Amino acid sequence: MRILMVCLGNICRSPLAEGIMRHLIEKEDLEWEVASAGTGNWHIGQSPDQRSIAAAKNAGYDISRQRAQQFSAEMFAKYDLILVMDRQNLSDVKNLAKTKEALQKIKLFLDNDELVDPYWDNALFAPVCKQVEDRCKEIIKELS
Repeated sequence: MRILMVCLGNICRSPLAEGIMRHLIEKEDLEWEVASAGTGNWHIGQSPDQRSIAAAKNAGYDISRQRAQQFSAEMFAKYDLILVMDRQNLSDVKNLAKTKEALQKIKLFLDNDELVDPYWDNALFAPVCKQVEDRCKEIIKELS
């Protein structure tokens, strides 16, 4: 299973999802791959937001070595499942899908809900991290 986590800038939500999922799949000894990307290009090559790094560290995860990349249509061929954090990400990624098969790979990370972007509110990073952790555990159970 190859999973791609997608948010807007690839510095807050999707790096949390990538790092937490990677840790959990290693712990479960699953032969899965996980990565993350952003729909925008503002942060390519940058580390996750320091607040995401801190929230992850406080929860026992190290995401500090991850680097932002931009989502591209070529990623549909590389990943089996593309989990997006909100409806705008969903729309942006779907607009790049050229086939029905590609469209079927795209889903909201939180099933039918959006994961709030903590970028503008420091107080949201810890609860978003916990929400990501809980959802990653659910995804592993669903897909294992």
